[in-house]
Amino acid sequence: MRKVLFVCLGNICRSPMAEMILKELVHQQGLDGEYFISSCGISNEEEGNDIYPPAKRKLWEEEIPIEFHQARKITQKDIDTYQDILVMEERHRKALLQRYDVKDPSKIRLLGMSDIEDPWYSGDFDTVYEEILEGCKKYLKEKSYKQESL
Repeated sequence: MRKVLFVCLGNICRSPMAEMILKELVHQQGLDGEYFISSCGISNEEEGNDIYPPAKRKLWEEEIPIEFHQARKITQKDIDTYQDILVMEERHRKALLQRYDVKDPSKIRLLGMSDIEDPWYSGDFDTVYEEILEGCKKYLKEKSYKQESL
């Protein structure tokens, strides 16, 4: 089972959106049971909070099922457990590499081609949704290709 962790700042917008989107894509492709997908933040400032309401509305609008969510901060155990840690911004990747003992730095990378803007500040949940969706599709395609090559 492939373990995937999405990371953003507070774990109330981008990373839980990515978690729900990838879970739905995995389900649509009949890959249930092949992935364990979760999310967290680099900060504890939103710990215990649900997904930010505008992020939830965007997921509902796109018919993405939403599971129970409580924001949490990443831990060393997460770093050790997850095989793929997909961050929303380069500064998140750098923070993880500085703060934690990361044995394989290549497992921590950007989800998108570049930083995915924080919609909590911008209010642009449409663009963020599209960028996350594109990143999740690319991730799955990449993992499927690697599996077929084995």
